Amino acid sequence: MVPANFHPDAPEDLIPEYRAEMVYECIGCGKSFDINQFLYTCPHCKSLLRIKNKSFSRLKEKPGEYWQEVFDFRKMLNTPSLKGIFRFYEFIFPIIPLDDIIYLGEGDTPIVKSNPELSDFIGREFYVKNDGLNPSVSFKDRGMASAVSFINYMIKKFNIRELLGICASTGDTSAAAALYLSYLDKKIVRSVVLLPEGKVTPAQLSQPLGSGATVIEIPGVFDDCMKIVEDLAENYQVCLLNSKNPIRIQGQKSFSFEIAQQMDYKTHNLVVVVPIGNAGNVTAIMEGFLEFFQTGVIKSLPLVIGVQSTHANPVVQWKERGFYTPMSVKPSVAQAAMIGNPVSFPKVSHLVENYFKENFLAISVTEQEIIEGMLQANRHGHVVCTQGGETVVGLKAALTKKLIPENAKVVVDSTSHQLKFMNFQQMYFEDSYPPEFEIHPRKELQNNPFQLKASASEIASFLKLKKKA
Repeated sequence: MVPANFHPDAPEDLIPEYRAEMVYECIGCGKSFDINQFLYTCPHCKSLLRIKNKSFSRLKEKPGEYWQEVFDFRKMLNTPSLKGIFRFYEFIFPIIPLDDIIYLGEGDTPIVKSNPELSDFIGREFYVKNDGLNPSVSFKDRGMASAVSFINYMIKKFNIRELLGICASTGDTSAAAALYLSYLDKKIVRSVVLLPEGKVTPAQLSQPLGSGATVIEIPGVFDDCMKIVEDLAENYQVCLLNSKNPIRIQGQKSFSFEIAQQMDYKTHNLVVVVPIGNAGNVTAIMEGFLEFFQTGVIKSLPLVIGVQSTHANPVVQWKERGFYTPMSVKPSVAQAAMIGNPVSFPKVSHLVENYFKENFLAISVTEQEIIEGMLQANRHGHVVCTQGGETVVGLKAALTKKLIPENAKVVVDSTSHQLKFMNFQQMYFEDSYPPEFEIHPRKELQNNPFQLKASASEIASFLKLKKKA
């Protein structure tokens, strides 16, 4: 539908005219910096930055119900720039002209209800937010749509003739960065990704290669790759596209906004379960809900439960001990969450201590539980990745510990598509996990093909089919 066909009472902000004054703000010393630059840490104290909308109070001049109506009407528009994460334009990045927004089909992913069998296995009915249905089949597209739209805006505003975008990744970030950067002019923009050698699935490796990125593999784990790209971003003219870039976080807030809209903005009994990983996504989710709460779009903050593997759980240990210590990680099937020192942890601690003290929990699950959570969910009509398996069994663990109210509505986050992690499923079916994974397959969950003759009668006999009368 086009705006001219809407009822005369449609909200005036249907096509956004609001423009904000936005700055980088240091979460350490509080200093502010001009938004029209590529900046990732505070030039003064080296703390992380967040994006501050200095015009945010103007959004509060209209009631939350008004913004609900705006977002609901925008769902009916055929305007590409407002179909994805920028449906929530005023809360994402309201300095970017609509013509500069890159839309590749990201956002607006469904929430799918668990069927009765899966509900019984977990202990209650719940919903899966299937972010594997984004263009590069992961949630990273939300942040990349924001970051690369900003790059497009900067290229046009300042006539930039040469730019290199770079990220460290365990797979999903590299796929999203390479995809979105490939949409821009190749004569201006180059795409480079750093991956830990041998620790990325073949499907994930194929994505940045297919998008034309320069892929560099180095020995070590994700944390080693991250140190290098941080060094490059600090000392060379490159654009960092990891979640350390606060503009990535702006786009990932759309996950919260969509859930609020899909729940008809009723969040008083909502629980959202998410993997922690590098902590950028859980940061964005809390920030998103907080901004909707502060403007009255929702009336209460949900309970957010972060889940980590016992092989990489520094945030869980922080919650249990009261102090934070990075850790060395062991191999994990939840590969994207195998991070011992999440770069966005300072933002998580700030949000928890100031806003989510009673509304944030962290819980650990085993590698055995994670892979079997993925298998169980997918046997019952879902397409969750290993990180999705992590949140599914994280919910089960939280229920066992009686951490979730009886009347709560629960949404678990599946961050990417199961097909990215088929090698872990196959290793389970073939019982070929190395000992360090600490996974021992159960026969009832293994599944392998059968080789039979090309004969209908033999196949019918194998399947124990009854002949028609």
